[in-house]
Amino acid sequence: MRKIIGGVFVSLDGVMQGPGGPEEDTTGGFTLGGWTAPYSDGVANESMAPLFAEPYDLLLGATTYEIFSAYWPYMTEDPIGQAFNRSAKYVVTSSTEPLSWANSHALNDGIDGVARVKESDGPDLVIWGSGKLYPDLLERGLLDRLYLMTYPVLLGKGKRLFEQGVPPGAFKLIDSHVSTTGVVIASYEPAGPVQTGTFETQPPSEAELARREKMRRES
Repeated sequence: MRKIIGGVFVSLDGVMQGPGGPEEDTTGGFTLGGWTAPYSDGVANESMAPLFAEPYDLLLGATTYEIFSAYWPYMTEDPIGQAFNRSAKYVVTSSTEPLSWANSHALNDGIDGVARVKESDGPDLVIWGSGKLYPDLLERGLLDRLYLMTYPVLLGKGKRLFEQGVPPGAFKLIDSHVSTTGVVIASYEPAGPVQTGTFETQPPSEAELARREKMRRES
């Protein structure tokens, strides 16, 4: 069985839109594209190396596929472009239009198609962008590892990695690094349901019980 590995550039307020350039994704009037560029350094690049270690195939949502297929096929001298062009591209899309990028395969049955590919023989599947895939992947338990590159910037608005609808769940930290520019690179694996507890050391006061009752009534 293949693993599904997500790689995400994200701001402190959870935005993942348009990390690579000003014109990458301007939907919704987003004007801050290219916000990762000023923070690039050797530590961040080295920490992301496992995501680019071949062989791998790509798992992409329709919007990210459109962005990638208009850029990477023409980056024939770029090592990442060469690897992307060699890999199979599995695209979760409702469109029946032919996919132009060589070695691309449409998954028109959504998360069921993803599960089928995961069960097949082949290299691991790496996700870039494609934020809409994560709720279903997490709901079905299909995500094996998540690499988060968190940048020290607030973007205010834009597409966020974990929108409403993502199921609750715990993760365990596998590895982490901090770049010279303040980027936190951390890899996580799912770790089951959320565990809860309390720091209370004595029974609640009358004031606390009243506060809780008020909160229940107002919710």
